[in-house]
Amino acid sequence: MRDIRVIGDPVLRTPAEPVTEFDRDLRRLIDEMFAAMYAAEGVGLAGPQIGVSKRLFVYDCSNRKGHVINPELTVDDAAEVLDEEGCLSVPGRETGKPLYARTPRAAGVTVSGLDRLGRPVRVRARGLLARCFQHEADHLDGMLYVDRLAKDAARKVLLQAP
Repeated sequence: MRDIRVIGDPVLRTPAEPVTEFDRDLRRLIDEMFAAMYAAEGVGLAGPQIGVSKRLFVYDCSNRKGHVINPELTVDDAAEVLDEEGCLSVPGRETGKPLYARTPRAAGVTVSGLDRLGRPVRVRARGLLARCFQHEADHLDGMLYVDRLAKDAARKVLLQAP
C-alpha cells in the first residue's frame, strides 16, 4: 500500500509530468491509487499524493468512479460555489483526518483526458464531482486547496496540520 504524502512534502508542490507510457505499470499504479484512496476513505487521489509526479488521478464520488490521465479541465459554469473541502494530504496533527474549510470552486466543469489504455475520456460534472475534479487537477499543478482559501482561513487550517 502506498503512503499518502502530506503537506510539506515537495512532491505536492511540484507540477506533475505528463504520462507517456500506457503499459502494465500504469494499470498497476491506477489500481494502487484506488487502494490507497479507499484505505484513507477519500473520494479522489492524484499521483503526487502518493509520491508519483505524473498527471493522473482517480475518483469515486457522486456515484461515479473512474480515472483520468493527462486531464484537461474546462470550466462550464464559473458561478462560485463555496463548500466544505478537505484533503488527504492536509491531515490534522492531532487526528490524522483531513482538515476541512469552505473552499471556492466553479459550479460546473468538464474533464477530458485518457483512460488506462490511452482511449479518450470526457466527463461533465457538477456538485461534489466537479469539486473533486478541480481539487485533483490542482494537485497536478502543485497546488493544495489551502492555496484557494482567504489568508486567515488558510492560516487556521495550516496551524492544525503537521
